[in-house]
Amino acid sequence: MSDQAFSGGPQRYATGQLSRALTAITRADANRADRKRAEAKAQRWRTVLDGLNTGRVRVGSRTPVADLPVWVTLEVAHGGFATGRGVSEAPLTEDEARRYAALPAQVPGSNPRERLNLWYLGDAGQAELREALRTGHYRIDIPEHAALLTVVLLLDRGFPEQALDLIAELRPYFSRLRFTPTFDPVARPGGALVRVASVGQAADALRAVRTPEQLTLMRTTLEVWTPLYDRLVALWCATVDGDLPRLDSTGAVTGDHPGAVRPAHWLGERARWLKDFAVARDEFGFRGRHAHRRSNFTRLYEALLTVPDKHNGIGDRLLTTQQAGRVRLALANTLTRHGEPGGAARESARGEQLATIAAPLYRDLATVLANRLDRFPSDGGLPSLEPVTTPIGADDRVGTRRGGTAEIPDGTEFPPHLQDKAIRALEASPDELIRRGIIGSGDVLAAVLPQLTSRLLAADFTDPDAASLYEQVYTAFRRRRSLLLLRLRGQVRIDELPWVTAMHALRTKAPDGQPGGSVEAARMLLRQTTLLTIGSFPEAVVPNPLVSEFHTLSQQAELHLPLVEEVAADIFQGTFTEKWRAAAMVASRTLEGTLYQRYYDLPTVADWNTNVRTEIRWGKATAADFTELCARRANEAGTGENYVARNGALLEQSQILTTHNLAVLVDALDLESRLRETAPQLAHRNLVWLVQRLNQPADWHTALIAVKNAAYAWRQALFLLSYCDPEVQRNQLAWLTKHSTPRLTPVIDGLAHILDGGRFTPTGLARDGSGRRFLGWTIGRHWYFG
Repeated sequence: MSDQAFSGGPQRYATGQLSRALTAITRADANRADRKRAEAKAQRWRTVLDGLNTGRVRVGSRTPVADLPVWVTLEVAHGGFATGRGVSEAPLTEDEARRYAALPAQVPGSNPRERLNLWYLGDAGQAELREALRTGHYRIDIPEHAALLTVVLLLDRGFPEQALDLIAELRPYFSRLRFTPTFDPVARPGGALVRVASVGQAADALRAVRTPEQLTLMRTTLEVWTPLYDRLVALWCATVDGDLPRLDSTGAVTGDHPGAVRPAHWLGERARWLKDFAVARDEFGFRGRHAHRRSNFTRLYEALLTVPDKHNGIGDRLLTTQQAGRVRLALANTLTRHGEPGGAARESARGEQLATIAAPLYRDLATVLANRLDRFPSDGGLPSLEPVTTPIGADDRVGTRRGGTAEIPDGTEFPPHLQDKAIRALEASPDELIRRGIIGSGDVLAAVLPQLTSRLLAADFTDPDAASLYEQVYTAFRRRRSLLLLRLRGQVRIDELPWVTAMHALRTKAPDGQPGGSVEAARMLLRQTTLLTIGSFPEAVVPNPLVSEFHTLSQQAELHLPLVEEVAADIFQGTFTEKWRAAAMVASRTLEGTLYQRYYDLPTVADWNTNVRTEIRWGKATAADFTELCARRANEAGTGENYVARNGALLEQSQILTTHNLAVLVDALDLESRLRETAPQLAHRNLVWLVQRLNQPADWHTALIAVKNAAYAWRQALFLLSYCDPEVQRNQLAWLTKHSTPRLTPVIDGLAHILDGGRFTPTGLARDGSGRRFLGWTIGRHWYFG
């Protein structure tokens, strides 16, 4: 797809995203938190559109914001669109504002941000940064926050030239960007374990738990409005001279009329009730069934408002005849149904109602659990599950319910969904977190892996202050969101950050001809995480963030593997770089003669060597032969004008030919023997997942995505079955035949055909007509849907 084909699309996409966000704001079932998130999303998309319309933001560039360099961490909306703002381009925090207020008047600068950045380059500011480095009492949330710490480190270690060069590069942005860390009262915890979230993040998630509005309304009704209602009924019952009103069996009102008498303290009780009602209305809002204009509560309340505040003489009636009739009917309704205020029947009914809401609110339980987490360093992790699984006891700071008085009883256990929020902060090895379900996908594994990679890379620094700083910079860098890039441009690399480049002077150099101390460690970590990924998520392709982390580890391990990314069909540029061909050649070599090679008709290594053709596009060498082969093979998906579907079919062939990194990783890390041990079990897991996924009820769009994901899982299963004996392959086919739906029959027959030594035609059909090849993308209606 050309840039011209893509032009005009960004505005349409951004407008669509803005429209969705605005719709979410106005959804009737949206709660306050949902609306707040939708409003923030809408504001980001307004900023994106403004940048696109003014030309300040350029889609597809590595420097999409006109006046910011490549190394700035940008605010990025869904889809990789830059909003035009740097993340570190923010107002002063409360801590910064206090520091700024104490600055000497002679500190230069055009605005508070510039003055603060410049102050930290002076003696007093450097001393504060130096102390933070020494004690570790700082936190790097955004890579730019490490810049001035790096300056001080370089100056202290005898590298003034590098420090001055770094200052010169940063100086034009002193008035816009924050280059200093967040200062913490405690040092950031270290260690070789990982966590999905910090203790502070888990506590914040717990404190964000909200009670559903309907439940809140019910509790408020029973705890606030119903007691007021019973008092109101009692007030009017006190004005009846004789029998209280009731409904007889025919629905007719019997009994005497209200307003006939006025007890001595009645006006005082009325005034207190009206005051209490006003306070409750201001705090909670008068809502729910009692607030309906024709409810008994409303009728009695409105009648109460008409009563004069003072006694106007003996014999005056409280109500007119018409008003008395309405109050009499309201009293008859409630007294017939629930009995008199204070009576056994009414008290019993109220007790039963309160029993339905006696269980503690999730919000209150979440607050107790969050308070427990506050006992641990906010930037660290939980050392064990004990704080999460121990029932509530006397040591917990238990607050009272809003509108109620009952405390949460000792021995109350936290419900599983609240425990799940807390145990995201559990600090353990990645395999334990996967076993416990805390890491549930390759994307989450990719999010925690930098915690290990950063420590490994930091081992290149013998200076502990430099190692600790680099570790935090790397972890913060991996949190950057990827940009939408065109023309084969690559994402920003960490060594493009000028303060990271400057830190190279502090690295420990290995003796000539010997690998650095972290090379072997990187190979071991890459091997472990590869096995963990394949073994834990065998049905899913390796997600791009994990590919990126694998690439870093392979570079550190001096392996330089041709690892390939997953490319979006709607922005595919119509060509591949040479690493795709290199990865495909590894797949062809290592899988020659296997089930995978026969099923997908992989070319031989000789075929690749014979047809090599390289072209230069946008200044980069591209594998024209690989692209052309993918395009020819994609004809199996059909023909048509839908360019996204055409691209999707072509990209699916690129994943088939390369096995999307599986062959490269297994080959380079010598994992074949380990894979043969686990492949039968993993392949079966894939097939079980595939059948279950396709059996789930879904709308048309969801079902289409399910078929694509099932085809990817099928491909992964065939890769794993290629490391199994023929008997295992036959057993898996038999299981699939027994447990799959009739719609998968062509796929099963196609696999049986290949296992019997057959081949597919170029259109993906079995040569004997007994089945077909399973692909996820088609141009037009997928055959799976009939």
